[in-house]
Amino acid sequence: MRFTNVMGRRWLFGDQLGPHFLDSPDQQVLMIESRGVFASRRFHRAKAHLILSAMRHRAVELGEQCTYLRVNSYGEALNGIDERLSVCHPTSRAAFEFVKGRGDVEILPARGFASPMEDFERWVGSRGRKRLLMEDFYREARRRLNVLMDGDEPAGGRWNFDADNQEPPPRTTTLGVLEPLWPQEDEIDQQVREDLDRWERDGQVSFLGACGPRRFAATRAEARALLDHFIDHRLSAFGPHEDAMMSGDPWMAHSLLSAPINLGLLDPIEVVTRAEDAYRRGGAPLASVEGFIRQVIGWRDFVWHLYWHLPASYRDMNELEAGEPVPDWFANLESDSVDAACLSHILADVRDNGWAHHIPRLMVLGNYAMQRGWDPAEVTDWFHRAFVDGYDWVMVPNVVGMSQYADGGILATKPYAAGGAYINRMSNYCGDCVYDPRKRVGANACPFTAGYWSFMYRNRERLGTNSRMAQPLGGLKRLSDLDELLAQEAARGPAAP
Repeated sequence: MRFTNVMGRRWLFGDQLGPHFLDSPDQQVLMIESRGVFASRRFHRAKAHLILSAMRHRAVELGEQCTYLRVNSYGEALNGIDERLSVCHPTSRAAFEFVKGRGDVEILPARGFASPMEDFERWVGSRGRKRLLMEDFYREARRRLNVLMDGDEPAGGRWNFDADNQEPPPRTTTLGVLEPLWPQEDEIDQQVREDLDRWERDGQVSFLGACGPRRFAATRAEARALLDHFIDHRLSAFGPHEDAMMSGDPWMAHSLLSAPINLGLLDPIEVVTRAEDAYRRGGAPLASVEGFIRQVIGWRDFVWHLYWHLPASYRDMNELEAGEPVPDWFANLESDSVDAACLSHILADVRDNGWAHHIPRLMVLGNYAMQRGWDPAEVTDWFHRAFVDGYDWVMVPNVVGMSQYADGGILATKPYAAGGAYINRMSNYCGDCVYDPRKRVGANACPFTAGYWSFMYRNRERLGTNSRMAQPLGGLKRLSDLDELLAQEAARGPAAP
């Protein structure tokens, strides 16, 4: 049965918590806390805490207009509901198919994204046989939404300031900016912590990572305060070092807004409007503002739309035929068993916080997984479970396409593979590491440098038709120690570097 009247009780998933998911401030609401979701997969403890805290806080805010059910499954809850329900388009294929299969819940268009699905499909249709490039989509979105535009031209005369935002880290312990605005836990968080402890003791669930303080906004008030703090105190410093990594400063000038935006606590349009206002009033440089806005209405929206535009089978692609299992030391965030400084530091950051910014994810964690030929489906699942801002729609395109190049080039034009030289240039990890990023063979050979050449050799035929790979593949012919390198990396196997 399909309904045309959108008013009625609105079912809110745990990532649809902002006011823009309701049709009126007083609309009746259904929220379902399904313990089975957390029992089905081994999520990071911080992720489970954040989602439950955010849902329970929202239910308290809504008061009597919210029916909040704590059950083992969605089906159990819905079978007891005898009224008309509507829901905004769910964010995962599994959830969408579940809702669609019931037939008694109206599915409304998606909210929480800057570009509607129909606009994306029109853009796709206008391209003919051209590749679907994020940069082109981003420029079209800027025009349509009138973001950072001076008439018909981009602000500052350039669409993209990425070249200005690739500075290595300063030679200091931290970036030197004000820390993020940390949330203050309350009695709801305490109850969440007690519930998770009990579930784990009873053997109902199992978690990854540490049980630390809640680091991410769980209410709209917290999210708006975090946004204001970032705009006023951190945005200016964001751009130049957004691709840099620092062992003593995992947060640097990053916003930490991905988690509350993905929970639906903030609408992306209000976020980019605040950032643009900072530029217009002289509060932040254009390069920082543009780089931040590109992440929000460019990459985030592009990944969302690709998730739905590409076939469901995309998640299973494995064009590089990578089939090694993710080793336990990586899967379980055992940072102390890893000697490679970059990998150890970042696994520790994920263990403690359920978070690392985009370059550690792509160029250290993902890069290492791709070099070692780990199964991309396993890698995708791990990223989904281990990160507080990770959802199926986020991780399938990002990991399958960008991080692991398992789609053979649908999303990225070449693999994001790099050796130790890149990590050394863009971080301060290598100075205290037992490995030398300049060496590929020997006891102190960098596992990223050696792994890069091993990856290139293993995939030389698969990547041989890619013109962008001609130069790195040509470098294989100049390696006088290639046989020794390959034997060394074969002997390393799945062991922690």
